[in-house]
Amino acid sequence: MLSVSLWLIGMLSNTQSVHFIGICGTAMASVAVALQERGVNVTGSDANVYPPMSTFLAERGIEVRSGYCETNLSDAPDLVVIGNAISRGNLEAEAVLERKLRYCSLPELLKETFILGKRSIVIAGTHGKTTTTALLAWVFDHNGMNPSYLIGGIPNNFSQGARFTNSEWFIIEGDEYDTAFFDKRSKFVHYLPEVAVINNLEFDHADIFNNLAEIQLSFSRFINLIPRNGLLAVNGDDENIEPLIESPPCPLRRFGMGSDNNLCANDLKFSIEGSRFSVGDCEFSVPVCGEFNVRNALAVLTVARYCGLDDAAIQSAFNSFRGIKRRMEVRGEESGVTVIDDFAHHPTAIREALKALRAQYPDRRLWAVFEPRTNTTRRSVLQRELARAFVDADFVVVAGVAKLEQIPEGEQLDAAKLLDDLRSTARGAKYLPNVSAIVAHIANVSVAGDVVCVMSNGGFGGIHEKLLAALKA
Repeated sequence: MLSVSLWLIGMLSNTQSVHFIGICGTAMASVAVALQERGVNVTGSDANVYPPMSTFLAERGIEVRSGYCETNLSDAPDLVVIGNAISRGNLEAEAVLERKLRYCSLPELLKETFILGKRSIVIAGTHGKTTTTALLAWVFDHNGMNPSYLIGGIPNNFSQGARFTNSEWFIIEGDEYDTAFFDKRSKFVHYLPEVAVINNLEFDHADIFNNLAEIQLSFSRFINLIPRNGLLAVNGDDENIEPLIESPPCPLRRFGMGSDNNLCANDLKFSIEGSRFSVGDCEFSVPVCGEFNVRNALAVLTVARYCGLDDAAIQSAFNSFRGIKRRMEVRGEESGVTVIDDFAHHPTAIREALKALRAQYPDRRLWAVFEPRTNTTRRSVLQRELARAFVDADFVVVAGVAKLEQIPEGEQLDAAKLLDDLRSTARGAKYLPNVSAIVAHIANVSVAGDVVCVMSNGGFGGIHEKLLAALKA
């Protein structure tokens, strides 16, 4: 990739047009807007155009072409950024190769044009990356440090998910998923970490990793990039991280609930207002609920202290943190029923989200509406864990498995078995094939006071607004 990096460094100073293939990914859209703000003419295409990213791009005047075709490149852009969801056979990607247009991956673009020379803080781990990155960016911004950042979502404290400033700090969400069809390394190896956080580590991304050991290898390579004057901050309670930190190349700090961590949280309390906890003699609070959000806050506390902020400055920022779209986001309330949108799709994330909601709403009936959509949850590899993830829900609705035909028959999620297993824990569990059936069922059966949490990493057919409309009717 050296040759691409060399021309990228010089080229972007006079680049006038960039086209993004797969622009509706959260990171892709955020970088597209940031480039437009620098005066670059930005266009993009995607097969899945839905809120919040479609709305985000439209509000900023960026043209999004629905579907992929060669004519989207008729203007011959100076550079094409190819998203990691794009495979060989994609009509635009094939046209880029045939016409020998300049192209790169998004992580490579970020490294060479925005991160190089900065003090990079990379937030990694299977869960909690977006919330932790947004919270840390807000702590820095609230205290006048004006960081550059890239967040895989839309943080409510900022107008968009990416910003590029003249500050020495760059805070970025580091994903272990592969970079592009032409670069199979994990994205985070491009991000030049001075400080790295690993919040947790589990098996995920079953389409590119065969087992946990392969994921651990990728994280080991990431750790190897941290300089000896940097910092590695890890969840000290996660046994899957331990083999990776036996002899780290840099200083190490552990955070968690266990007493042997450098930062240990005690006296956890949860309410509708959020979470409270103590570290030593200091008490902290964050306006987001759940044990997993306490861990996110501990990670931020570890890094912020390392970077020179005191506890009062950190807590001041915590007080005004407003969360992220699609992370336990209340979308509305109709007829006394609260509808919540959450990005949870891995069994652990589902379990922790429902556990947090149970703490927030202890006396209300809790619905979980889940769309098996990712390359992992459409497979049977985590079938048992998925069945156990809904233990805190009173009612569970599982939607039709998205594009199940793409998964080999022996590897497919068994929806019937999942439903049987769920009925042993939840008072009501149903498999409903589409959004219309789900909306009709909940509108007919729910009662005032119910909380409905919709969990998907996609648009889910606009189910949130449809459900609120049906409840109102």
